[in-house]
Amino acid sequence: MKLTTLLTAAISMPIMLAAPAGAESSAHVRRLLETKECVGCDLSGAKLRGADLREANLQRANLRGADLRGAKLGGANLYVADLECARLNKAELGGAVLRFANLRNAKLESADLNGANLRFADLRGANLEKANLSDADLMMAELDFAKFKGAIVQGAMGLSH
Repeated sequence: MKLTTLLTAAISMPIMLAAPAGAESSAHVRRLLETKECVGCDLSGAKLRGADLREANLQRANLRGADLRGAKLGGANLYVADLECARLNKAELGGAVLRFANLRNAKLESADLNGANLRFADLRGANLEKANLSDADLMMAELDFAKFKGAIVQGAMGLSH
């Protein structure tokens, strides 16, 4: 009897510990959509496809693996945000602040990054094919293995043409 109780407790403990994290994440998504403010939030894996997040404050937010395809993030503050493996295809990021952001292996095909601040951003392995990087600031950004085929880079700083 005691062994069964111990086994049940041992098996259910990880499930009980995981539930609040999911609940916290969905609360963060609600807060972001309502207020456009979510500094340091855990939004990993969040489904924010097509969301209107213009001028949102997402400093230090965890957006790892988030679905932001077609999202409107123009002028958003993503300073030191973690966007590793995030899907940002066709996202509008014009004028967004992505300084020191982690965009490793992010999908940014056909994204609009016109005038975005990507100084010191980590874009290693990111796919920026057909992205608009006009007038973007990529000074000191890490670009190893990033794909730029068909990208518009006119006026971009920090790229060797």
